[in-house]
Amino acid sequence: MAELLIKNVRAVDENCDMVCDVLIENGVIAQVSEAIDTAADRVIDGSGKVLMPSLFDMHVHFRDPGFTHKEDIITGCMACAAGGVTGAACMPNTKPAIDNTETVKYIIDKAKDTGVEVYPVGCITKGMSGGELADFEELKNAGVRLISDDGRPVENAELMRQALELTKENGLLAVSHCEDLNIINGGIIHKGKISEQLGVKGMDRASEDSVTAREITLAMSCDARVHICHVSTEGCINMIRDAKKAGVKVTCETAPHYFTYTDEKLLKRDADYRMNPPLREERDRLAVLQGVLDGTVDCIVTDHAPHAAEEKADFLKAPNGVVGLETSLAVTLTELYHTGKISLNRIVTLMSAEPRRLLGLPVTEIKIGSSADLVLVDTEAEWTVDPEKLHSKSKNTVFKGEKLKGRPVMTVSKGRIIFELAE
Repeated sequence: MAELLIKNVRAVDENCDMVCDVLIENGVIAQVSEAIDTAADRVIDGSGKVLMPSLFDMHVHFRDPGFTHKEDIITGCMACAAGGVTGAACMPNTKPAIDNTETVKYIIDKAKDTGVEVYPVGCITKGMSGGELADFEELKNAGVRLISDDGRPVENAELMRQALELTKENGLLAVSHCEDLNIINGGIIHKGKISEQLGVKGMDRASEDSVTAREITLAMSCDARVHICHVSTEGCINMIRDAKKAGVKVTCETAPHYFTYTDEKLLKRDADYRMNPPLREERDRLAVLQGVLDGTVDCIVTDHAPHAAEEKADFLKAPNGVVGLETSLAVTLTELYHTGKISLNRIVTLMSAEPRRLLGLPVTEIKIGSSADLVLVDTEAEWTVDPEKLHSKSKNTVFKGEKLKGRPVMTVSKGRIIFELAE
């Protein structure tokens, strides 16, 4: 008997958009047809809903090991499932940092029964110290596909160049957190009218722009791939667009808050609206949005960065970061799909297919033989974000209190239901 039969559903992947029945057996899609009449362990009426490949978030922080009061692998994976995500790449600023086989194995083993495939991101430099390259071969053999010192930049350009040269041999993808710490110099929000009004130190967009320019130059010099994290400025979008046209092997990502909000949110003096890079000005928001629309931006990620409530209580002293796994699809649907800016097919590319391609993983499709990693979405459901109902340990969401349209109602991992929205 089949595990799951979803009937009368609108099935959407990168290349299809049709109403059909989808039958799942042994963890894979066994049949896609207009009318499937067969027994199944569970039959779901998908009328009025959309079935998509599940999301893959290539930029999350699960804080495990070392900072599990903020999040751990289990709660991070629960947040993933609730957001329609069945694959995630977790960044290495843990304690110990992900620069050794033992830590990689610990993360993979802890996640193995959650239904979410977690790919630890290895350090570029040992301990993220910026002093010596990590052992990339050891990390790759342990299961690492991405390397990054995310949370801080690799300050030494020659060391970054050496890392990029090595990735041409080992196939790893270098992921760069672009920030000049000397320019930041203690800034906590975007440098501009709002920071002046609040009387706080600002983070000049030149910090992000200058290191992005460096990474593009190094990638061009090495003829190597480089992926730019959480793009937030007009300058970065323009540079990346031009570099792609010139044949540089650069890709990039952004997060929903960068195409939705500006630094005016900081007027509330609420640290839940502080992240790094920060919310910037309207021209930056519009440039990021245009980058998503014209293909400059390859992926929409969350940069899910949990912090405990007591850590976020002081606006001036709080650490940067916001959670986003449970709102990313809903915000993207609200801001981009329901406004007619992009199609559901394009959302699949940005949030599922392209991240998988960048990691060298199979892309989920709604066709016979494809792995049944799927999310059932009610695109018309209107709901208000209540931080206390999030599955993450931490509740520091920038979208708290926002009314969104569209949300996951069921997440399926290899044929197994790992999340179902309560009625």
